[in-house]
Amino acid sequence: MVKRRNLVGAISFGIMTMLGIGAPSGADAQSGQDTSSPTEVSMPDELEMVLRGYEEAWQSRDPVALADLFTPDGFVLRPGAPPAQGREAILQAYANAGGPLSLHAYAYQVEGDVGYIIGGWSSAPDRPAVGKFVLALRRGESGAWLIAADIDNGN
Repeated sequence: MVKRRNLVGAISFGIMTMLGIGAPSGADAQSGQDTSSPTEVSMPDELEMVLRGYEEAWQSRDPVALADLFTPDGFVLRPGAPPAQGREAILQAYANAGGPLSLHAYAYQVEGDVGYIIGGWSSAPDRPAVGKFVLALRRGESGAWLIAADIDNGN
């Protein structure tokens, strides 16, 4: 249980630090909507591998490869679907998923064995993002980063 609290704390702290208090920069005064496009960031290779592995498995329509990117107790939190927890449930959630995908990192943070990546997704690297995601990460026994939770939705 301690690891999960540390993960939530690290993610909460990182997101709050990144966003600050109040409206996001570029917010439209009338609607409160953010009208600016986030800038992509470079990440360490070991985090970049998480995104590229996800893209490759998604493009290949390979639910086994997708599920293997997650911790054994990981979550997939997709809009319009109940939470999928654990590799077997993730495998089922991704059974018919896949297609063109390009992931763009906007922010990341690592603290010890936990971290997160915040980003957007599109159908190709040169296309604007049509959705956004937060990947909560935890370092696995092998030392590689695994996805503890994938939260995404469209714009």
